[in-house]
Amino acid sequence: MDWYSTVFEVIDMRSFSNLWFWIVLAVVWSSASHWVLGVPFDMVARARRNGGQAEQDLEDLVRINTNRLLFIVDEAGLWLTALGSAFLTGLALTGFVYDVEMAQALFLLGFPLTLVGLLSIVSSRRIQNGEGEGEALWRRLRIHRTLVQFIGMASIFCTALWGMYQNLSAHVLGG
Repeated sequence: MDWYSTVFEVIDMRSFSNLWFWIVLAVVWSSASHWVLGVPFDMVARARRNGGQAEQDLEDLVRINTNRLLFIVDEAGLWLTALGSAFLTGLALTGFVYDVEMAQALFLLGFPLTLVGLLSIVSSRRIQNGEGEGEALWRRLRIHRTLVQFIGMASIFCTALWGMYQNLSAHVLGG
């Protein structure tokens, strides 16, 4: 067996039967639900529990991150939307019309993350429009995190179903 065959046997290029894909999926959603608008969620709990400097640090960090996100959206939002839509459309067509499993996997990873991005924009606007301090900020960040976790659970569920279907059709059905 040559080196090339050994590498591709160890690193199975079929996405849904590859352990690395599932590890990446878990890490992506774990990170997305931990980092709420660029702020680690344990910082929110600490600010709520301790108040004072921890609360001020949280408010400052959220203000910085939301201002940065909204500046990017205001300056380049149209271009980012167009490029992101074109990229996701290309992945969807390549994956589901031409049956390229890697494109399917990337689409199932990327599309829900765009929903999280849109949710981040909405949350940032609400924070900037008056929910940027104290209880209102904690509530907004908690709601944002809960919605991200819901999107993540739905994404993992759909990806697992599609991955099982792909693995069954490839191995059992001989597709």
